[in-house]
Amino acid sequence: MLFFQTVIIGQIGNFLAYNTAPAVVVTPLGALGVLFGALLASHILQEHLNILGKLGCVLCCIGSVMLVIHAPKSENVTTIAQLEERLEDPVLLGFVCGVVVLLFVLIVWLAPIYGSSNIMVYVSICSLLGSFTVPSSKGLGLAAPDVFAGGSSCPRALYIFLGLLGTLAVSILIQFTFINKALESFSSNMFEAIYYVTFTSTVILASAVIFKEWTTVGVADCLGMFCGLVTISVGVFLLRFSQQATVTWKQVKVQAKED
Repeated sequence: MLFFQTVIIGQIGNFLAYNTAPAVVVTPLGALGVLFGALLASHILQEHLNILGKLGCVLCCIGSVMLVIHAPKSENVTTIAQLEERLEDPVLLGFVCGVVVLLFVLIVWLAPIYGSSNIMVYVSICSLLGSFTVPSSKGLGLAAPDVFAGGSSCPRALYIFLGLLGTLAVSILIQFTFINKALESFSSNMFEAIYYVTFTSTVILASAVIFKEWTTVGVADCLGMFCGLVTISVGVFLLRFSQQATVTWKQVKVQAKED
């Protein structure tokens, strides 16, 4: 029961975060959850955190600071009218159709054949679904005030709200299904590390297409955010794979066997 309560609280926190800050900031900062999990496991569960793990924690912190410094300072879509205009954009419609086609190919054709042998099949499915879940969460936050306040645009806002809610629910259910399948076939450390990088990249691309969060960001800030994302990604990989590696500052003495 406690597990489900913490999951619900975490999802509520994610929903609020996506509606108060650009997705290009919130999504990569999810790496801090990996960091805190490793630190808590080290102190509470007495799990050993070796040099690679500690270095991964440091890199996650450095990358997160870089992202916050260079992130967009404002949102481009702040009202239901602007959201409705973005949803009618031909570029967005083309992007959505492309993602749906890729998901159909992956789920119907590739997953039954290669899913249990190639980790990128399940990772790609879950990551592509992220391009629906995160924008839907942000859209729900924009539509909710008009829906529950009962303004003049309430009927149209209600349709948008229900459509986004349905998209979010279906996407989350499919994600959970394939995450469970992936964890049955592959190491959780490997899956979570690769999934974080691909999921973050996909969400940032989707947010750039839907909300155009990058239009107010200069070249220097774009480069800074890219470096921050790469730094966090390397830190996450080090954290996850440090549990399978033995690294120490001490010199290992090798004793020759006597004949």
